[in-house]
Amino acid sequence: MRNASITTKNTMSKARIFLDSSALIAGVLSSTGASRVLLVLAEMGDIDLLISEHVIVECERSFAKKVPEALPELRQTIKDAGLKILKDASPKEVQASPYVISDPDDAPILVAAIKAKVDFLVTHDRRHFLNDPKVARKSGLQIGTPGDALAWLKQRML
Repeated sequence: MRNASITTKNTMSKARIFLDSSALIAGVLSSTGASRVLLVLAEMGDIDLLISEHVIVECERSFAKKVPEALPELRQTIKDAGLKILKDASPKEVQASPYVISDPDDAPILVAAIKAKVDFLVTHDRRHFLNDPKVARKSGLQIGTPGDALAWLKQRML
């Protein structure tokens, strides 16, 4: 029998966690690690993982370039883990967004996570997300690594 679900503390709703492409790629390519654990938790129904269409495009482009033989595994993982795929924010929404991020290529990811009202944005991108505290502050999102997200989930259970 499985231990208490992450969703059961005081009938708390499931955590909604947004994965950027770096976190999704890590989870697919590694059989261990925090990104993989997040995918397993989603597959078990303990958390909701969300991605945007933009994340899929970035992942497929990266896989096609670096590990094309793993493209079917990427697609199967998205299906098996029940990842919720969000429509991309419109270019107008991205441009109008008051949130500051140094890389305009990451703005659609940030806006999609904000619009989805997720609990946590998971990334390995230190330069544009993790090492810039104003991104989290101005977006109102908790942003961290997959390991940070697991620690946050554990804290929610206590």
